[in-house]
Amino acid sequence: MLIIRLQRKGRRNEPTFRVVLTDSKNGPKSGNAIEVLGSYDPRDKNITKIDGPKVLEWISKGAQVSDTVHNILINQGIIEGKKINVLPKKAPIIDEAKIAAEKEAAEKAEADALSAKEAEAAAKVEAEAVKAETPAEEVAEAVAETPANTESDKEGDVDPVEAVEEVIAEVEVKAEAAPKEEKTEESK
Repeated sequence: MLIIRLQRKGRRNEPTFRVVLTDSKNGPKSGNAIEVLGSYDPRDKNITKIDGPKVLEWISKGAQVSDTVHNILINQGIIEGKKINVLPKKAPIIDEAKIAAEKEAAEKAEADALSAKEAEAAAKVEAEAVKAETPAEEVAEAVAETPANTESDKEGDVDPVEAVEEVIAEVEVKAEAAPKEEKTEESK
């Protein structure tokens, strides 16, 4: 495949380039050029001499253009299009404030979800208490004692729904045990 690229010439610290048509397998320093299409001096942008009609002819025949030569051709007005970024890609800029804000928003959303679970768990305990006909004070104590309302749950150690189910089971056991004790005292 043919490629139009730059071939370095000039002395040390004084680079000049030839715009050459060469086989893509040949290295840029090999000197094996099919045709010299112009010259480029990066130190002085005004000294760029490129034979536009020849370049367009070779491009129409299927020759590829290197990214740097593509940008030079656009600057000269020989071809139209967008320039290609030829600089090495840098690591993305890390916006620490944005990351901190996203983390804070995620924690707030998690806390809101957790409080919603706690409210759901408390409602479930109260509904079970109504079914079991237990006093409201006992239900309030049971809700206060649930692991869903302790500090360990805020760390994510306890699932509020499981904690409420455990409390409901304990309240039911207490409710069943309380009438039996009253009956035994009445029969005495």
